[in-house]
Amino acid sequence: MAAANDLCWTPATTLAALIRRKKVSPVEVIDAVLDRIATLNPGLNAYVLLRADAARREAKAAERALGRRSARLGPLHGVPFSVKDLVATRGVTTTFGTPLYRDNVPTEDAPIVARLLAAGGIMLGKTNTPALGWIGATHNLLFGITRNPWNRERTPGGSSGGASAAAAAGLGPLHVGTDGGGSIRIPASFAGIFGHKPSFGRIPVHPFSAAWSLSHVGPLTRTVADAALMMNVCAGPDERDPYSLPAERVDYVKALRGSLRGLRVAYTDDLGFADAVDGEVRTVCARAARAFRELGCRLDEVSPRWPSPREGWEQIFLGGIAARLQPYRHRRDALEPALLAYVEATLQNPPTRYIEAWFDRLAWWQHPRAFFEKYDLLLTPTIACPPFPVGLDNPAEIAGQKIPPYGWIPFTYPFNLTGQPAASVPAGFTRDGLPIGLQIVGRRFDDAGVLRAAAAFERVRPWGQHRPG
Repeated sequence: MAAANDLCWTPATTLAALIRRKKVSPVEVIDAVLDRIATLNPGLNAYVLLRADAARREAKAAERALGRRSARLGPLHGVPFSVKDLVATRGVTTTFGTPLYRDNVPTEDAPIVARLLAAGGIMLGKTNTPALGWIGATHNLLFGITRNPWNRERTPGGSSGGASAAAAAGLGPLHVGTDGGGSIRIPASFAGIFGHKPSFGRIPVHPFSAAWSLSHVGPLTRTVADAALMMNVCAGPDERDPYSLPAERVDYVKALRGSLRGLRVAYTDDLGFADAVDGEVRTVCARAARAFRELGCRLDEVSPRWPSPREGWEQIFLGGIAARLQPYRHRRDALEPALLAYVEATLQNPPTRYIEAWFDRLAWWQHPRAFFEKYDLLLTPTIACPPFPVGLDNPAEIAGQKIPPYGWIPFTYPFNLTGQPAASVPAGFTRDGLPIGLQIVGRRFDDAGVLRAAAAFERVRPWGQHRPG
């Protein structure tokens, strides 16, 4: 019998193989993770709903299936996973992080949830998120603050902050996140884990989020291979999502083995519109980017000098949220004051402003389009600052310079506008021991290339030995 603590840190790829060979029982795995959640979650608030009894029943059923020759075992048989509270789960409360939906129980699973379950995964519960995912930190009026396992006075990021805190603390190997402006990559960076925002439509979405045209759904994990395993299970079209992509017919786990030799890679810590970037972030990410030279890539340090797309992104992102919340404007007790202020300000815009933002978005695409004709990958800091104190929606300043709301995520939201695949890998730590992430952006639809690059970086700059105290 494996030690319970070891099971909590064992990757899903390994767990799945051990379970299939009957070296480890699904019941052992679920019990170990649930025990660890019981110990650590009260101080972290990563999970806001647990299916403890149901998960144990399902683990026992998975164990019985191992004894039946006729049983068809999926690639995640007996492996636990969590689901962000923005993602629909049939028969399991989905609040979207707001009191407005505290009693909402969906009647069907989102495609990513249905596919994880069909692959044999066992859902542990729901992880915390800000209301409708509106900020890159995780706190709300319904469940309160989620804390960073590396420093509990700091945020684990958002809006998939419950997922990142759970992954970093060993509270399950696989976690479902969403990303409308960085909400997979921000928490991956802040919690020192791996997060992949797939190409828009690579994993189908249903029902659609408020910021539907920007929102991606994807994995947060401790290893790249675990994220690739989730991609194998979850990618592919679904008729309920008319923007879902055709099946790529790629084994993402096998694709991790490829070489990067000869790739053209660019690194920048200023796309041309970053308001400010923390000095330690610059230093750590520049050092991490040099690993790609060791991997045989041609690495250029560049200054693209692109114009800022932030206003267009904000109009589309906040326009969708404002439209969803407009009927609830009178429910001031159920809406964060700052969120309500955004809603009311956005609703004052002329009707054409939202459409203008779409035209701005289409025009801005020409900058990265031309850039990626020359380069295979773009590297940037994931976030312009280290994790900031809990309770804040946004940091007020970086490197002594005041920044506007969302001004600290200049490297993430642009690639929601373009729909390109992008991942965050752990790059190092500040002097105070706070995680810093490096973003890897690929060409349109090249999820395999981004994951392969992330796996190669993981091999030469491994991070799995670092765990929060």
